[in-house]
Amino acid sequence: MSVSPRLSLGPVPYFWGEQQLLDFYDSAANSSFEIIYLGEMVCAKRRSFSFQGWLELGRDLASAGKTVIFSTLALLEAGSELGFLKRLIANGEFMIEANDVAAIQLTQGHPFVGGSTLNIYNPRTLEVLAAQGLIRWIPPTELASGPLEALHQVRPATVQTELPVWGRMPLAWSARCYTARHLNRAKDQCGFCCSEYPEGLLAHTQEDQRFLVLNGTQVTSATRWNLVEHLPQIQATGIEVLRLAGDHPAVFEAGKLVRSVLDKQLDASTAAQQATHLTSDDDSDGFWLGQPGMMAAGILRD
Repeated sequence: MSVSPRLSLGPVPYFWGEQQLLDFYDSAANSSFEIIYLGEMVCAKRRSFSFQGWLELGRDLASAGKTVIFSTLALLEAGSELGFLKRLIANGEFMIEANDVAAIQLTQGHPFVGGSTLNIYNPRTLEVLAAQGLIRWIPPTELASGPLEALHQVRPATVQTELPVWGRMPLAWSARCYTARHLNRAKDQCGFCCSEYPEGLLAHTQEDQRFLVLNGTQVTSATRWNLVEHLPQIQATGIEVLRLAGDHPAVFEAGKLVRSVLDKQLDASTAAQQATHLTSDDDSDGFWLGQPGMMAAGILRD
């Protein structure tokens, strides 16, 4: 008998203001998500909250019964960022999601979650990281269902799998700021222009097709990863945690749909169709099926 996976809410990838974040996490406190990731993983210059402000938010969510984990930066570029990382790891209250090898080294054997930016593709990597404290790993976006299921079956017994099932897909990171470059601004004089694009800056092809989303130093897909159709297959593999991206307020409705499918209250096809209407993004599941990522092989928008 398969065990119902827990649901996790990924960190907000965009530069939202303090009140918008507070409203978002107020909804999270009353949501179906058991695990909530907090913090900034895209750009160290973004400071919606102070370090203490993030900790206080984490405590509030923990008091609401949530497991809180702090995400670290995916790309470290300065000594000050390394100093902040050390402080975050030493917070003494919350586990971290390591999105850079430096974070793993600094955990010094304490438990951590391995983010998708670690690019784990083989059993040996899982074994090495488990010896350093890895308790759960998040597969890279491009990993198809077959190789993923194979890795899940041979993972170390102490390591769980956390699979992203909804949200825009993180595709690339750069030391340059894509948003500032688009506006002909230097990165160090960006004026926090990314705050003007709370859902990212949409890039189109020459044929005017939605292609990518620029988000500071990060590029994501313009399509929305939607594996709701595949939840019965995913649940049957015994994957322990399903992750939804914290990139849109509709994530809470998406979480309800996922939970309804897992609890056998709604069939996957119906839920998948409903999920396609939660945002204006087109949905995709290509990578899961070993096809180009932006394809929607198993999803039809009615």
